[in-house]
This record gives sequence, structure tokens and C-alpha cells, in this order.
Amino acid sequence: MDALLLSRIQFAATTMFHFLFVPLTLGLSFIMAYMETKYVKTGDEMYLKMTKFWGKLFLINFAVGVVTGITLEFQFGTNWSQYSAYVGDIFGSLLAIEATATFFLESTFIGVWIFGWKKLSKKAHAAVMWLVFLGSNLSAVWILIANAWMQSPVGFTMRDGRAELVDFWAVITQKFAIVKFIHTASAAYTLAAFFVMGISAYHLLKRKNVEFFTRSFRIGMDFALIFSLTVFILGDMNGVVVGEKQPTKLAAMESLWETQRKAPVYMFAWPDPENERNAVEIGAIPGLLSFLIFHDINAEVRGLKDFPKDERPPVLLTSFAFKGMVGIGVLLILLPILGWIKRNKLLENPLYLKMMMWAIPLPYLAIQLGWIVTEFGRQPWIVYGLMKTADAVSPVPPHQVFISLGGFVLVYSILGLAGFSLIAKYAKLGPPWTAQMTRMTPLPVTATHNQRCPEPIRRSVKPKVDTKIDIHEILGDKKWHYKQHGFSFGDSFGRSFSLPAGMTSVSAVFIRSWEKPSRTNG
Repeated sequence: MDALLLSRIQFAATTMFHFLFVPLTLGLSFIMAYMETKYVKTGDEMYLKMTKFWGKLFLINFAVGVVTGITLEFQFGTNWSQYSAYVGDIFGSLLAIEATATFFLESTFIGVWIFGWKKLSKKAHAAVMWLVFLGSNLSAVWILIANAWMQSPVGFTMRDGRAELVDFWAVITQKFAIVKFIHTASAAYTLAAFFVMGISAYHLLKRKNVEFFTRSFRIGMDFALIFSLTVFILGDMNGVVVGEKQPTKLAAMESLWETQRKAPVYMFAWPDPENERNAVEIGAIPGLLSFLIFHDINAEVRGLKDFPKDERPPVLLTSFAFKGMVGIGVLLILLPILGWIKRNKLLENPLYLKMMMWAIPLPYLAIQLGWIVTEFGRQPWIVYGLMKTADAVSPVPPHQVFISLGGFVLVYSILGLAGFSLIAKYAKLGPPWTAQMTRMTPLPVTATHNQRCPEPIRRSVKPKVDTKIDIHEILGDKKWHYKQHGFSFGDSFGRSFSLPAGMTSVSAVFIRSWEKPSRTNG
């Protein structure tokens, strides 16, 4: 393999890995800001606990995202120096703004948010979370403006063989950049919403902290419903821009070989690039592509045969990635709609909860497929119509790139394993009080209440009021443990009781301050 291919593999691998963490940062900061604002407005401590629980997962994700993102910009100097020399005046200024302004805004206020719980007022602390959300999303704005310029270069002039910036406003306000940001940000909010719903579904299936995770699930469901529809709408708008600015990408996405009016959309097509045709075409809808792109069923859409072979993107990969992204996108709309219908009966629908738990990877996959369409569909250009990827690579020996690629794969694999393991660990553990509320110590059937009482008050306790207590109500989802080992619980005076396995109720002193969490021993 030559340096060009190795450099492309390295940049693709590191960028796609980094973007496993970016969307969750963008979206979860939004959801957390909403939760903390609800706490400030209502004074409900449950929203505060929700903010802190999801905040822990957010911080783990953010830390790994920062580490994996720092190396990306260095590759423009090490692997793509010709590109940097050619368009550095434009591309470099956008990255500089992102790094020196928005990223530091985000990072600084994350620190304030972490350490400011006891130093700031409730309103000020919630405002800090909104600033974290603003900083992370502004950071995404500048990165996506830079990428949009690579897709559709504007506001520049060629001087001495280099592209130089002449209209900064044109660069940051072009339609391609605006649509790209809203589309990408909405996808990130959808991903975070499914992340919250999936983890909440896991705990609801186990009947743990039902109120906590029911509220979390419903908040995630609202976000998912709103922004999955937004992604769909903006995706359509993005397709119109692509049809206008990048006709070769559009033709590859839809496997369209012949220029034609009333261009169809195929439900499934298997491209055959060697013979410049589709080997399989299923479910053609005549005129739909023309209508979606130009809002005219009779509009002409250019096919791949209108372009030289060396200027066509990889059709098979681009087409399959696009179809996969759209298919998952439709599913991401249907799932929260189903959840909205079942919103008041979540616990009675374990199959739906299992579906949501296993749906967590779907938005990740959809976003990755979207970036494959974006970047592979632009090929063979690194700046569309201006500079080819083959002309942008650094003149370095292939073995050097191979060594750095191997190093990246190794280090990023370790980081990914550590990051996702920590997220999974704390997501499964639940809120910090969960273990204390649900842990039960096995007791022998012969255990008596005296064995469980503190030393100073070990004595026989005779009930004064005969009150029946339903043990199954106390135990909840821990019935299996009770059936095997018996059960021990205590009252607010420090007295403890143990029941042999098999009993379903017990006569005991009824104490008004005896709350349900304190009934379980631990």
C-alpha cells in the first residue's frame, strides 16, 4: 500500500472513532441542561439526581472524545501537508477559531460545572450547563463549516497556486454549512436521546428506581421524537443541496447511471460499476428522485455516465451507506412514536423496553454511515472540484505512515475499551443510591431478629399492634432472593426482623416513620 491509501485509512479510522464520542457530548449536554433547568424551576430533587447521574456518563464520554480528537488536526501537517499548503489560509482559520475560542469555552465551563455544585447558586450552576452545551455545539459549528467548505468551496480566490480567503462571511453563511450543522446536530441529539432511553429501559426491565428512569425515559423520548423528525426533514434539504453542488455524489447515492427526466428512486439497487449499470433494481418509484431534489417530477437528473470515470466516487459503498442510513433513520422515528403511545404503560411492555435497550447502537451506526456518504461521496476530491485527494498527501515513505497507523489503532483501541467499559459500568450501576437500596444480605432460615440488632438493643420485641405486611410488596424484583434465603428488614428504631423463606406476610409493629427503602436491610 502506498502513502496515500495508508493516510486515508488512518484519517478515516481516527475520525470515525473520534465521532463515536462527539454526538453524545453534543446531545447529552442538551438533555442535562434541560434536566438541571427543570430542577431549578420545580425544586424537585429527582431532576437534580438525574442531572448528576447522566452527568457522570457525560464526563467519561467527553474525556475520551477530547483525547481522541486532539490528534486529528496534527494529521493535516503530518499526512496532508500539500492540502494544508494549498488551502491553509481558509481551512486553518476555521480550525483556529474552533480550538482557541469554542473548545476552551466548553472545557472551562465543564470544569466550573464539576466543581461548582457547592460554590454557585442553583440558577448560576444551571446556566453553566447551558454554556457547556453552547460551547460544544459552537465547536461543532466551526468544524462543520470547515467540512462544508471542502464540499462546496466559496469565498476564495486563487493566488500563486494557493487558495486565499477573500469573503469570510460567504464561507460561514453558505447554505451547505447551515444545513449540514442543523442536520448533524439533530442527529447528535437523537443519539443522546436513544442513549438515555436505552439505559433507562435496562433499569426499568429490572424494576430498579422506577420513577427515576421512567422520567429519564420520557425526557429522552421527547427529544428523540422531535429531533429524529428534524433529521429526516433536514436530510431532505441536504439532498437538495447535494444535488445542486455535488451531482456525482447524488448519482452515486441513488445508483443512477443514465441522465434522465422523471428519475426514479430504487428501494434497493446493486450497482455494477464495471458495466456501468445496476445488476439488481427493486421497487423503482418513477419521478421521485426528480421531485425530491428539484421539486419537479419532470426535472432532469444527471447520471454517472455524464462524468469521467476518474471523477466518480465509489458507487457501491456510497449507495449502500446511504440506503442503510435512511433505513435506520426511519426506524429511529418509528421507535419513539411507539414509545409515546405506550408512555403510560412502559413497565407493562417489556418487549418494547428490550427493543429500546438494543436500539442504542442504531443512531451511532446511522451517523457513521452518514459520514461515509459525505466523505466517500466527495471522492476523488478532497476539495470538491478544486483539489484531488491524491494531490493532497504528504511526500512521506509508506512505512512511516504504516507505523503511525498501527500506533493509532493500538492506542485508540485501548482508549475505546476503557471509555466504553466505564460508561457501561456506571450505566449498569445506576444512581449512587441504587446499590444501597437493593442490596440484600443472605440470611439463614434460622436467623432471628436478635442476630440483626445492634449490640446495645438486643432484646426480644413483642408487637403491640398486629399489622399484616405484604412481603412481596417490600421485596419487589428481589423475590427470588427471598425465596432462597429468607428476608431481613429493620424499622426506624434500629430493630430488625428476619422471615423464613416461604412466608408471604408477617405481623409486626406498625411504625409511621417506617419508609419503604428502610425496610430492606441495606
